[in-house]
Amino acid sequence: MPATFPSSSTLAASDAVQDYRRRGWTVAETANGVCLITDEQIAAVELTGPLAAEVRRFLRANNLSGPVIEIPGAERREIHLVVGAAKATLAIEALHSAGAIVHTDGASIPLPPTRLSTGSANWAISPTEARWTPPVVAISAAVRAAAAARHHLTDVAC
Repeated sequence: MPATFPSSSTLAASDAVQDYRRRGWTVAETANGVCLITDEQIAAVELTGPLAAEVRRFLRANNLSGPVIEIPGAERREIHLVVGAAKATLAIEALHSAGAIVHTDGASIPLPPTRLSTGSANWAISPTEARWTPPVVAISAAVRAAAAARHHLTDVAC
């Protein structure tokens, strides 16, 4: 019987799973790839469209960026990994009001390398590139700042 060797993509996925677990993340391996299971330690904030771009610019300008997953598709879609959701009820309510989706309490988030029906999820900012995992209140502040900037531009244009 000939020897079989794992493919390079299988090895990369295995290395990624080990790295995620070393970070203390709960991950599940599925047929589509690896998923983060949100818990009391880590959650995720999903943003779409222009709001996602504005929030990313705000976080970068203020050196607050953390791990960000890009989900391919017709509209920009990003998932920011965050901490501190258990004690941030008002921030989460504000995010919901702004149109964000906050994934907590066992939600499953695709982690790169993950194959989705529309393409592959990719790290926009990988956990190794990020200096930290920001608290959910930092993302909420970025959303608030983006909304205020958009409102200010509307006022100036009129």
